[in-house]
Amino acid sequence: MRVFTALVAARGLGWRSLSRHSSSPAMTMLETSFEDAKRFIVTDVGGGPRMRFAPSPTGSLHVGGARTALYNWLVARQAQNGKFLLRIEDTDLARSTRESEESMLADLEWLGLDWDEGPRVGGPCISYRQSERSQIYKEAADFLVRAGHAYPCFCTEEELESKRIAAKLAGSHIAYDGTWRDAPSEEVRPLLAAKIPHTYRFRTPPGKVVSVDDKVRGHVEWDVQATIGDFILLRSNGVPVYNFCVAVDDALMGISTVVRAEEHLTNTVRQLLVLEALGFEQPSYAHASLILGRDKSKLSKRHGATSCGQFRERGYLPDAMVNYLALLGWNDGTDKEVYSRQDLIKAFDLSRVTASPAMFDDAKLRWLNGQHLRAMSINELVPLVTEYYRASGLLQDNMDSSPSVTAFITAAASATQSKAELVTDIVELTRATLTYPLLETIGAREISNGTKVVPTKGIKKVLDDDFVAFSLALVDSYDALEAPAFCYNSALAATANTTTVLAWLQGIGDALNRSKKSLLMSARLALTGKVSGIDVPSQLKIIQCATHAGCSGESIVSIAQRIATLRAYVANAPDYLEYAAAGSASSSVSPPKRPDLDTFSKLRQVYESNRRTASDDAEMFEILCAAYGAL
Repeated sequence: MRVFTALVAARGLGWRSLSRHSSSPAMTMLETSFEDAKRFIVTDVGGGPRMRFAPSPTGSLHVGGARTALYNWLVARQAQNGKFLLRIEDTDLARSTRESEESMLADLEWLGLDWDEGPRVGGPCISYRQSERSQIYKEAADFLVRAGHAYPCFCTEEELESKRIAAKLAGSHIAYDGTWRDAPSEEVRPLLAAKIPHTYRFRTPPGKVVSVDDKVRGHVEWDVQATIGDFILLRSNGVPVYNFCVAVDDALMGISTVVRAEEHLTNTVRQLLVLEALGFEQPSYAHASLILGRDKSKLSKRHGATSCGQFRERGYLPDAMVNYLALLGWNDGTDKEVYSRQDLIKAFDLSRVTASPAMFDDAKLRWLNGQHLRAMSINELVPLVTEYYRASGLLQDNMDSSPSVTAFITAAASATQSKAELVTDIVELTRATLTYPLLETIGAREISNGTKVVPTKGIKKVLDDDFVAFSLALVDSYDALEAPAFCYNSALAATANTTTVLAWLQGIGDALNRSKKSLLMSARLALTGKVSGIDVPSQLKIIQCATHAGCSGESIVSIAQRIATLRAYVANAPDYLEYAAAGSASSSVSPPKRPDLDTFSKLRQVYESNRRTASDDAEMFEILCAAYGAL
């Protein structure tokens, strides 16, 4: 298969193509005319659309840029021989950085927008960074000068500033008055020989009107001399300007359709002039609408997260981002909102991209993310959640993917998936599950900042529903080893059937003549320390799986510790003290009785069977002391 290289350099009024490969391993240098070079580029691209995304590496990848990349990617992927090119436009030497480029590439990879040619993957154009193609632009400018389409301008910056002021006072949009446009060669040559600083400007044809039939905006045309005048191609330091580089690269890389943001529409006139002067046919154009924030101004940092990296950190999925970005200015004519990647490839059509501005809606994006998140299989979700668990500290970096760690992540992800919209929601729901803020919730202890929580109306309702009596029964039942086996032995949690927890709690509720609602609310507060969250049986399984996996000890309150805290609370609860002093015999629940030595030994053995290291001895001692003091 013949591979072309669009690295072209001017030679006289002709061009030469550097390296066309044949079946021979030897590289040949072929001389070719300018017309041959153009035909060579067009006929060797495979016949499919060649789309490109050309970011400037001066910051992170903005959602607007990501949408542009997506639209180009979708068009390329729809065709059998379509190609998606990534070109780095880094001619802004003061602001462009390789770190920014790497960040953008990482964001594109995260979004799943793979490129066929460009940095890291190479391609027939050899170089895809404009900073590495400066010789091409210089020789292209030389070609335009020799052909009469460009000329050197020796105006100083001070002179140009004076012209700008004069143009502004005269109400003209054109700042440059063409001082050096028709300068005689005998005046120009000595200045060039003396290396007097100069720029190169494009000679705009008198009376020229440039037009384009934009796939989004329809027919657009410009009166060239009244709009732009003679514009710069090369700066005085030899660095080419943006519009010149873009026109040359789009032509030499065989780009068939340029899809970009509306703000680039005014650049089109300059690029079309350059393309015409070089003898290239113009590509098709499609300028997508702007993306606006809530206040209907252009989306920016003041509106919150705007870069792909920020959305990734916040727990958004790449498929959800791709889905939402596609809908910012496009629809397929139906009410459908949730699309897979393959759905978008099949349905996308540039003709249905709207010219009206798109409004960025954080709530809609979050909702869409939830739809994609809940549609994931647990096998897809576990590796993703693992990454976020490590970032949050729930899993230490030195913890490998052992069966116990996988069991913990699987249990947590399975239980929280239906309540989460972001992956970070799963992390926070898991973190909340592992904590036990009972005393803070009921106002029996100050929170970390020294503020004492006043129980809400809902919590007071649970407390007033004989919460102390229920807690006594729960502690007694746990001490009597009536709870499911995995509540004592965390090694059993991975395969535990959580319905056994409901059966255990129902037994306690039946003894107390409690309704199901009353039972479950009291059990939730007693066992989780909260009145909201995922179902209680799943929380107990997650706690025990985390304990067995050896997750961060500071963030986990084990079931044994919860029972000890609950026991201590009940022993000092006002309701219980009044009950004990009155010696009431009316309640079906009596104060805790001192267990015999055999029961105590069993409790100690159960706890020690869960002890992992000697460092747990202090914790075990405190739990046993609290249990003993409550007997």
